[in-house]
Amino acid sequence: MTSSARPSSQSSARRAGIEVDGLHASYLTAGDPKATAVLLLHGTYWSRVWLPILDDLAAAGLRPIAVDLPGLGRSAGELTPETAAVPALASWVARFASVLGLADPLNVVGHDIGGAVAQHLLTGDQVEVARLGLVNSVTYDSWPVPAVARFRDPAVRAAVTQEELLAARRKALTAAIGRPASEDEITEYLAPWTDPRVARSWLCLAAAADGRYTLDAVPALATSPAPKLLVWGTEDTFQPISYAERFADQTPNTSLIRIPGAGHIPMENDPAAVAGAIADFVRQAPQS
Repeated sequence: MTSSARPSSQSSARRAGIEVDGLHASYLTAGDPKATAVLLLHGTYWSRVWLPILDDLAAAGLRPIAVDLPGLGRSAGELTPETAAVPALASWVARFASVLGLADPLNVVGHDIGGAVAQHLLTGDQVEVARLGLVNSVTYDSWPVPAVARFRDPAVRAAVTQEELLAARRKALTAAIGRPASEDEITEYLAPWTDPRVARSWLCLAAAADGRYTLDAVPALATSPAPKLLVWGTEDTFQPISYAERFADQTPNTSLIRIPGAGHIPMENDPAAVAGAIADFVRQAPQS
C-alpha cells in the first residue's frame, strides 16, 4: 500500500493505493483503519466528489473508502466499453474490496452511475451487502442523461477532442455542483481528464451507460431485506428527486432523506447533512 500527501489542506483525508489485477487502484480514506468501513463509489466524476464528507464520516467512527474506478480519477488502467459496463465494474469493486481486506457484509454507497454499480453489488452474488446507500444515483431508466448518451455513438467518441471533452465536463460540473465554485475547485475536479488515458476511459464509461442495468435490478431490490437509504439533493436536474421518491415508494426497507436546495453533488452543498445521514444509517443496529 502506498500513501501520498493529503488531497486538500482543509481535509485530514489521505490518498492511498493497492494493486488490483496488477494495476494501481487509488482511493481516499480517513479515520481509524479498524473502524467500520463504508465503501463509496463515484460515477461520472471521481473520488473527489466524496472529499467534503470524509472527515465527518471519520469523526462519526466510520472508515470511509472512496475508490477511483479503474482508468478513472487517480487509478491506473484504461477502460473499454466492455470493462466500463456496470457488471464489469461491480466485479472490479468486489476484487478491490477483497484485496483491501474488507470483510462481508459490506456497507456500500454509490453516487450517480456508482449507484448502479452499488445496486448491482447488492443484487449480485459476488459480495454480501449489509446496507445500500444511494446519493443522487441513477435508477430505473433515468440514465444516461443526454450529455452522456451522445457519447454512446462511436463516431461522436472518435471525433471529440480532449479540449472538447474538458469543456463538456466543465459545463456538467458547473451545473452539478449546485453552488458558485472557484476556478481552483473546478480545476481540481477536472484534473484527471487532462490525462488522455483517463479521458478515453471516461468516454468508454459513457459508451457503456445503459439503463437496463438498473431496470433489471428492480425485482431483486424489491425483495432484498437489506436496508436502503436514499440521500438526494432536491434541485438535481440530472437525476430528479421524482426518481428517488418512486424508488422509496416501490422498494421495501428504503428511507429517503432530502437535502433541500442541493444539486447533483449534495456533498458540496450540505456535507454535514449528507455525512450525518450516511453515518446514522450505517451505525443502525442490525435488523433481527
